[in-house]
Amino acid sequence: MNILESVKMAGSTLLSNKLRSVLTMLGIVIGNASVIAMIGIGQGGQKYVNKQLESLGPNVLFIIPGNQETERVSRDVPKTLILEDAVAIASQVPTVAAVTAELNSRQVVTYRNRNTDVNIIGTTPSFLVVRDFETAKGRFFTDIDMKRSNQVVVLGADLAEKLFGNANPIGQQMRIKNASFQVIGVLTAKGSSIGADYDEAALTPVTTSANRLVGKTSPYGLEVTYIVASAKNSDSVDAAEFQITNLLRLRHKVIDENDFTIRAQKDALQTVGQITGALTIMLAAIAGISLIVGGIGIMNIMLVSVTERTQEIGLRKAIGATQQDILLQFIIEAVILSAAGGLLGTGIGIGGIMLVGALTPLEASISPVAIALAVGVSGGIGLFFGVVPARRAAKLDPIVALRSA
Repeated sequence: MNILESVKMAGSTLLSNKLRSVLTMLGIVIGNASVIAMIGIGQGGQKYVNKQLESLGPNVLFIIPGNQETERVSRDVPKTLILEDAVAIASQVPTVAAVTAELNSRQVVTYRNRNTDVNIIGTTPSFLVVRDFETAKGRFFTDIDMKRSNQVVVLGADLAEKLFGNANPIGQQMRIKNASFQVIGVLTAKGSSIGADYDEAALTPVTTSANRLVGKTSPYGLEVTYIVASAKNSDSVDAAEFQITNLLRLRHKVIDENDFTIRAQKDALQTVGQITGALTIMLAAIAGISLIVGGIGIMNIMLVSVTERTQEIGLRKAIGATQQDILLQFIIEAVILSAAGGLLGTGIGIGGIMLVGALTPLEASISPVAIALAVGVSGGIGLFFGVVPARRAAKLDPIVALRSA
């Protein structure tokens, strides 16, 4: 017998037991679909998180008060950063394109009979550049607003809709805490990004926030929650971090450990990439276990098939079939089962990825490598687990096989 005849015979044998063949393939189908879907969803999750981090602004460096030791031993954030630090960074660090500072607090905002508790962000005019925002309506506050501590506010898109509905908020008066503020602008909607939702926030000049809402709590100057600096380009991030560190150590007269921490956006991207990559591999490995289970199922059914087809094997051997012919036929049957299950599982996995991409914000992607790997592994599993029953069938003595039948 040649290979083509063996394939035809294996196919006709499998088609004659359709239900058994489908149930045998089920483990491989589930395994392939799970592996492909998990890898695609994992890559989609990684893209989503990276996109959220990148939305914080290009080449961003976050300077926060305190260090890892103070974070470990105390929940109280030390007041070590002031607005003048941001001004010094902007004027003295050549690798920095723009710098802003933020002073955050929770306050109740009120417009007529509507009120809500929101995050009030006192910041500087360079906020738009550093954090990559634009105003959808009106304007952002200026250096003059900063110097005069003008009681003006720029609203996030969702907050503006919540307070004013479809009405134009520009020029309207609203209250923050017990002070009256004029709405001068509305930010473009951007969505939440890693714990920060500027669409639900209200922005005021940092001087206004300190004087009218929070109060000055640092004896060294106008305290800020953190400073955000944007490097000129991606190649300047490391140099900017080094220069900012040296400048702040001199300004704060630090001798030993820094009283601030600098966190680069690219470091966060690398960390998130490593975590999501590891999770994707773990999920794919867990899903891959079902491929092994499917292979064992194929072996079990093929062993049962050998027992049921003892008479057929004896007759074929009696008329001249060799051990190689019998071995080849049973191996081909196992490979057809696993390959067909792999292709069907691939289709289901791709469909699952497309469904997740349509119903969730995850940019789930179809990985050709994952498809090739899953189908290849499923075919290999069929070959591996098909060898045992095939060898058992090939070694049957034709006389014994005919007698037992």
